Amino acid sequence: MPEGHTLHRLARLHQRRYAGAPVAVSSPQGRFAASLVDGRTLVRAEAHGKHLFHVYGPDAVVHVHLGLYGTFTESPLPVLLPVGQVRMRMAGATHWTDLRGPTACEVLNTDEVKAIRARLGPDPLRRDANPDLAYERVIRSRQSLAVLLMDQKVIAGVGNVYRAEVLFRHNVNPLLAGNKVSRELWDALWADLVVLMKDGVKVGQINTVRREHMPRAMKRPPRVDRHGGEVYVYRRAGEPCFLCGTEVRTTVLAARNLFWCPVCQP
Repeated sequence: MPEGHTLHRLARLHQRRYAGAPVAVSSPQGRFAASLVDGRTLVRAEAHGKHLFHVYGPDAVVHVHLGLYGTFTESPLPVLLPVGQVRMRMAGATHWTDLRGPTACEVLNTDEVKAIRARLGPDPLRRDANPDLAYERVIRSRQSLAVLLMDQKVIAGVGNVYRAEVLFRHNVNPLLAGNKVSRELWDALWADLVVLMKDGVKVGQINTVRREHMPRAMKRPPRVDRHGGEVYVYRRAGEPCFLCGTEVRTTVLAARNLFWCPVCQP
């Protein structure tokens, strides 16, 4: 599932290409009420966690959650015939985009959007984010920090990659209980997530490895992975830790694969 930086990157792209002008919106698949926004001016595009919102007015906000399989494909004009199951098509003055396979694609009003956002924790990529609110939820829980970081009600936008990597970068045992997390540690984790996720928005992939541990600096081969980016432990189970050489471990925690180094994260 795409992590929060992907949705913010999409929001910025759609803001740049479609906002401020009328947008032709259709649903070739016939499973989305496109007529409610077709031809209207897109006021703005924004994201909160893993949710994307196209705001056409207080009575019409297109809410998209990509889920596991949702994707946008972006193309310059002219518009071509639909290929496959296109849930939503947007066409502007210079570009068009097709959305396929989302978990959610629906037209909501402002109150319904507020209800969705009220269920979400603060998003490190939003200016209105309040890390204090997230910490209050963490410190009241006996669940492991690894589980809490993936709970979108606690902090919105963090997925499996950022979870594993930020815990490694701060030498935190993933099973540390939330109510044992100090304020100092939480502030450090939050600040690091802001930096890492902003970089993800900028470059379009997740890079978490510090400069001194990059392939050239360590004279090691670069990571080969369809997701790209350099990481410390994510999907590196059985490989040696870059810092201590210990085998990176993995287990299933709350139905998701967890990766960590048992020495660097004691």
